[in-house]
Amino acid sequence: MSADKPLGTGAEEPPGTGRTVRGTTLRAPAASRSNALHAGAWWLWALGLAAAASRTTNPLLLGLLVAVAGYVVAARRTDAPWARSYGAFVKLGLAVLVIRLVFSVFLGSPIPGQHVLITLPEVPLPEWAKGVRLGGKVTAEQLVFALYDGLKLATLLICVGAANALANPARLLKSLPGALYEAGVAVVVAMTFAPNMVSDVVRLRTARRLRGRPTGGVRAVVQIGLPVLEGALERSVALAASMDARGYGRTAHVPAAVRHVTTALTLGGLLGVCAGTYGLLAAEGAGYGLPVLVVGLLAAMGGLRLGGRRSVRTRYRPDRWGMRAWLVAGSGVAVAGLMIGAGAYDPQALHPGVLPLVAPELPVWPALSVLVGLLPAFVAPVPPPPVSASPAPAPAPPQGNVK
Repeated sequence: MSADKPLGTGAEEPPGTGRTVRGTTLRAPAASRSNALHAGAWWLWALGLAAAASRTTNPLLLGLLVAVAGYVVAARRTDAPWARSYGAFVKLGLAVLVIRLVFSVFLGSPIPGQHVLITLPEVPLPEWAKGVRLGGKVTAEQLVFALYDGLKLATLLICVGAANALANPARLLKSLPGALYEAGVAVVVAMTFAPNMVSDVVRLRTARRLRGRPTGGVRAVVQIGLPVLEGALERSVALAASMDARGYGRTAHVPAAVRHVTTALTLGGLLGVCAGTYGLLAAEGAGYGLPVLVVGLLAAMGGLRLGGRRSVRTRYRPDRWGMRAWLVAGSGVAVAGLMIGAGAYDPQALHPGVLPLVAPELPVWPALSVLVGLLPAFVAPVPPPPVSASPAPAPAPPQGNVK
């Protein structure tokens, strides 16, 4: 079976699995080693949702983005260890939201208001701390402003968590250009730290629960934290041995002039990518963000292609960027582009006012553009069902043989 069979071709049976997914999830094929979706497609999709979230403070649109990301994760998440990190990112987003509200209550807000909810005792501060406030009046307008701002940050974190849960970090590292392999190893190790830590914590808490020991409280946290650190150290040693066995760090001879050109193109291109991305995410940079991003990408691609000459590493069965990867990545880019266009056409719809307080409304066209992000839930390969830890019950013996 081809890795990227045209959509809507009916039931497919992955080789070696004996499983057919006829009529389920709009005929998406069952995931296998040969048709696994490119990890970069998941990251482009998630970053597109994050870019869309950065362009609005409408809580209804932000909630819709979170729902879209959660639905796709629920539909296409595997039982791999990194897939369990999505819940941790959701909790982290909620913590950021709560902290933003607490800071607004106790430290005040630049947003004035007329609807005073409570008045806290105000702590007098010295003259050099003028402009900082501790306590005082808490208005409804400042809380709503803090809620919108915190919800945007939480949505960004949840979108990044969706990419962590769906993209295989090892396959992402495998797909990096040769010039970025060494830097990619460090990035992937950093990216997998949170999922592996969450997996270790869940495993240790389950073991303590089975032994009848408490899983909450300071003492339990200390007793769980030490094995988690020990496991992280063991993984680091195993990773170092694996990298050494694979010849990590070996390079081929490249002329000095080529190295200098490669460095200039790569650094200049990456700076352009950063500046262009910032322009797209910032409210003031929508005009220059895209051209700078395109020029930076071209320069970076040229530098990476030249830098790949230093790498003598080969790839075993590299992932292909097929039609499904284009659809998944394109849906995220489309959501970001449509949201940027909606912000330029009707900015008031994406930023509900807090002075005076008005109830947020759900704009139709931006909401429909966010729903484009659901496309991966229907076109990405269907992951295999999770393997149950408990053995299947034995069939009951026939009644006629019982004596």
